[in-house]
Amino acid sequence: MIVVELNQDNFEYDIYSLIKAFYPREEIKVFTDDREILEDMLFRLVITYTDLEIVMEYIRGQEKISYRQDNDYSNRKETKNNLKLMLYSLLKEQTGRTLPWGTLTGIRPTKIPLKLLEQGKGETEIYQYMRDTYDISREKAELALQVAKAEYGLLKKFDYEAGYSLYIGIPFCPSTCLYCSFTSYPIGIWKDRADEYLEGVFKEIDFVAENLSHRPLHTIYIGGGTPTSLTAEQIDRLLTKIENTLDLSHLMEFTVEAGRPDSITEEKLQVIHNHGIERISINPQTMNQKTLDLIGRHHTVEQIRESFAMARRVGISCINTDLIVGLPGESLEDVAYTLEEIQKLDPDNLTVHSLALKRSARLNLEWDKYQDYVMENSEAHIELAADTAKAMGMSPYYLYRQKNMTGNLENIGYAKAGKEGLYNILIMEERQSIIALGAGAASKYVMDHGERVERTENVKDVGVYLERLDEMIERKRKAIGEFLANDMVKKQL
Repeated sequence: MIVVELNQDNFEYDIYSLIKAFYPREEIKVFTDDREILEDMLFRLVITYTDLEIVMEYIRGQEKISYRQDNDYSNRKETKNNLKLMLYSLLKEQTGRTLPWGTLTGIRPTKIPLKLLEQGKGETEIYQYMRDTYDISREKAELALQVAKAEYGLLKKFDYEAGYSLYIGIPFCPSTCLYCSFTSYPIGIWKDRADEYLEGVFKEIDFVAENLSHRPLHTIYIGGGTPTSLTAEQIDRLLTKIENTLDLSHLMEFTVEAGRPDSITEEKLQVIHNHGIERISINPQTMNQKTLDLIGRHHTVEQIRESFAMARRVGISCINTDLIVGLPGESLEDVAYTLEEIQKLDPDNLTVHSLALKRSARLNLEWDKYQDYVMENSEAHIELAADTAKAMGMSPYYLYRQKNMTGNLENIGYAKAGKEGLYNILIMEERQSIIALGAGAASKYVMDHGERVERTENVKDVGVYLERLDEMIERKRKAIGEFLANDMVKKQL
């Protein structure tokens, strides 16, 4: 256990997150009142905010080290950065480790260089700012800048603040994966209520059409779960409802996440293509059968290849493929094999995820069963993925991080020129309001040029969602009203 004592409530989450990055399996407790010294502590950290400085004391057994940082507190952001740099220096000294992203613990590191680009800052100045302010590695500073430049170029092409995007969640899957923490339910249990669920989503679609008809709809993303867990007829009904209800004249991108190869049929893909949708995801996560079996994905490597062949046969022109690095039992050689096999399939996008140990995932809840498996992720893995993407003619265009990621690294999306996913950028950089429909879906209302983001969430349980659907819609009605009022004030100013 690690105990942090503060003399006032300030930056608790930032302190916790940075320590957790160095000690991912340790329990960390943060207090702002006096507590008795616990015998099983790894170390204790006492942080005192005074009028002119921050004092940090590291106490481990009989060892006590003090750090001091002058601070005038006039700029809260600068105060936080100074505090985290001091804490990072202490943790580096005590562990002999560095973190590739330095003091950055947030999930959207590219928001920083993107904003600086929009302010007219030069690339050299931005690179040095990232290095000096957050102590991130040279490689990550270069990567963040490269991704921000790609995002900047794509976002300049349209007035994203004037419009909105739509997310529709289909919370059904063939089975629940070991690492998954998303809202998902086995389709085998829920298939008799899937039509009822769609009717609930249709009611939300009607609400959106009524309340946002004056704003352009730029992107639609149907995710999950696994949307292709639905039947071909149900998918057709959903897509027809969207076409007949919403104004799609400004639509720039429409994505359906096919996801699990064991949910894909040629009939379903043909339905998707018949509706003019060119973007899908086929997500094997790994091309090693032993790992697929371990993580609970009930499909074969051959089914992955067959799904790609079917998608190309019906005419789908843009396929994204998701992989996860750091899966239980996988070595660097296993990852290399996966990347070699993916290269043969020639996807248009490649998203490489670093495994994140989510609190509600079976992998975390049943940790005792899997702790003996190697869960390896390193710069070598990331470089291998980057080299493979480059060999396929892809460049990085979006990036995000999650808590408790193996190797404290990142998730990164690569794409061939012209195949980038706008929705991915809009949601990660929080540049456009995204209205989310379905069980467990979270809407985001972006205001004041991204300086403020409000959320409304639908309940996760499918049965409860159907029972409380009217309540979910009223939440959206109130939030959209506040969002539109804020937008009107901004225009008047």
